[in-house]
Amino acid sequence: MPAPPTSGVPLAALLARADLGLRQIAGPDAADVLVHGAHTSELPDPRPYLLGGELLLTAGVQAGEDAFDSSTSFDTYAARVVAGGAVALGFGVAPVHDTVPPGLVAACDAHGLPLVEVPPDITFSGIARAVWELMAQARHAELRRVTEAQQALASAAARPDPVRAVLGRLAQRTGGYAVAVTADGAELESAGPRPPGRAAAALSALTDVVRPRTSRLLPAPASAADTVGELHLSAYALSGGGALGLASPSRASGDHTIAGAAVVLLSLLAGAHRSADDTQRTAALVGLLLGAERDGTAAGLLGPGRWKVVHAWANGASSPAPDLATPLVATDGSLTRALVPADQDISPCEGCALGVSAAVSPGDLPLADAQAASALARARATRSPLAHHRPDGAAPPALAPLLPHPALLETLRTWLSVHGSWENTAVTLDIHRNTVRQRVARCADLLNADLNDPDVRMELWFALRHL
Repeated sequence: MPAPPTSGVPLAALLARADLGLRQIAGPDAADVLVHGAHTSELPDPRPYLLGGELLLTAGVQAGEDAFDSSTSFDTYAARVVAGGAVALGFGVAPVHDTVPPGLVAACDAHGLPLVEVPPDITFSGIARAVWELMAQARHAELRRVTEAQQALASAAARPDPVRAVLGRLAQRTGGYAVAVTADGAELESAGPRPPGRAAAALSALTDVVRPRTSRLLPAPASAADTVGELHLSAYALSGGGALGLASPSRASGDHTIAGAAVVLLSLLAGAHRSADDTQRTAALVGLLLGAERDGTAAGLLGPGRWKVVHAWANGASSPAPDLATPLVATDGSLTRALVPADQDISPCEGCALGVSAAVSPGDLPLADAQAASALARARATRSPLAHHRPDGAAPPALAPLLPHPALLETLRTWLSVHGSWENTAVTLDIHRNTVRQRVARCADLLNADLNDPDVRMELWFALRHL
């Protein structure tokens, strides 16, 4: 479970507070553990009330006199704390217990959960206050770092070679490598130690993601991120079609703000660099108008990427044409045909049936058009909102990967029976709805199947009934 978006503080910083007298007695090194808050609970299962990232504080009264009577109960409790997302457990040795039970120490070691002994004279509210004080100090320090970095970037922009100066200051402030690329993908300037081959290739691919697509008809994301080994990679779109790429060994919460300031400055400084693809698209369009072969011009107009064809049928005369998030749309009566990039997700549209082709290169679009028509016919015949092309003879999803996991099978069966309702599944199984979401996502991962596809859901339902 992800931690809330706040600046965390190392558990070691809390242990270093002399006024608290906390002592770690189990679990991994506290320097590697970030605490995002403190929460007190005496429940035997605190998972529904944890956001993730907390130091969970308890006096060990979860089950009355039988609170910690066996290694099994210790292990179960520690497992629940870890599953809830807590990063450490603080155990108060008074007034319920004189010492931390050895079984709990062993269980926390087994589950990799840092266990901290809280002295009798230290209140849990005092620990919570100390956590928030340390977090406030961390936020203040990060704000000061971000402000100083923004001022340094602004000063660099006034230098004789501003683009190089801004990149140099950005690399220095983030402790890594910074590169600016043009709309063609060519390197404009760079600063800092260049990452090794695999990371450099991944960063180049990431800048391609945020640069406008070669058709310039579809929006590209403003930013993207990835990780290769120990390096954190990020890319940001620049106005005019270029991009900024960053590679650093760490990623602090304020780095995104610093990069945002650099993006504004570089967009102003670098200006618009005309892409060579503009010339290629113009030539392809002229060739098509003058009678050139369509297959030879499609790639020139759309670029080298892969595309999907979507057919949408309005179920009623009053139903509007669906919004497929692409300007490449043609509507003829109730039928709408569209081109979308292969990596774009297609969701059901109210009042319409959709058929989606496989991803193809621009030269194979007529084949994809036929696939989309066939998928639409299947969707209308089965009264499904969405159907994807499936090659002839493709086997339905197999349940074998779920057989060793009875809880996943039961959750998937229940979830399908209530038509994908998280709340109804949680009530039926008497578990938290977040647990339902985690289990269904795990099912999709193990089955390597799209559980949003009505056909996949139908086949899984019949397979479960047969099982």
